Amino acid sequence: MASISAIQLTSRPCVEENLEEISRQLSSLTVSDTHTVVLPECCLFFGGKDAEQLSLAKTSHQSDELRTSLANLAKSYGIYLVAGSIPLYQPKSDKFTNTCCVFSPQGKQLGRYDKIHLFDVNVEDSEKHYRESRYTQAGNKTSVVNIGELKLGLSICYDLRFPELFRDLRQSGADIITVPSAFTKVTGKAHWQALLQARAIENQVYIVAAGQEGIHANGRETWGHSMIINPWGEIISSLAQGQGTISAEISPAEIRKIRSAIPVAEHNQFITKLKSYE
Repeated sequence: MASISAIQLTSRPCVEENLEEISRQLSSLTVSDTHTVVLPECCLFFGGKDAEQLSLAKTSHQSDELRTSLANLAKSYGIYLVAGSIPLYQPKSDKFTNTCCVFSPQGKQLGRYDKIHLFDVNVEDSEKHYRESRYTQAGNKTSVVNIGELKLGLSICYDLRFPELFRDLRQSGADIITVPSAFTKVTGKAHWQALLQARAIENQVYIVAAGQEGIHANGRETWGHSMIINPWGEIISSLAQGQGTISAEISPAEIRKIRSAIPVAEHNQFITKLKSYE
């Protein structure tokens, strides 16, 4: 059995303050031999202007201080750390990728994922318009990372609305799919839980969703409701509001049992047809 936790944050537009809060939350955990912790989207900087994310990406580019700080946390606490997302500067486009990095208990980067689906939408909240693509460069590759004997699929926030991505991760062997997020309160209240449970049931995986929550420095309000959901679609741990952690045990035997009882991967005619034409 492996353990996994999700940390819910109300991140600020200050890297140092967010690192302190993450460290405080990590210090409250009882860490097992194989323990994975998932942080929310924009875990080190949130609640400022979008242009400030680009500025942060540029100023930290040479020193790589954002990744270094997160790698040090993983090493200090002896955990696998799915580090939500941070902005990594891309000089050719003068934009940043919204990137989730995974670190080992030794502080080594095991993998990364650049958010593919960018949040360019209109929402009936105080912000009204979101245009993530203005400063963000979309990724173009999915990512599955080995965590001990388990395989971890990576996604970020708005990706949750695209089942094709989750199907690809499942086909690539994912046992767990992480969803670091900063869902708006409006869209979160309407769709968050339903989408998370659907992705778990469809793909027979554990879903671990770590969210931003509360009212941030720029007035933006995020939904929170971090959850860990098993492959049967049951919520086994959750935190609606406030900063804090949730944890659960991951059972490979449960994954195998559910997939054996209802073998949807083998029954999927779309996948079968696609393979037959290769």
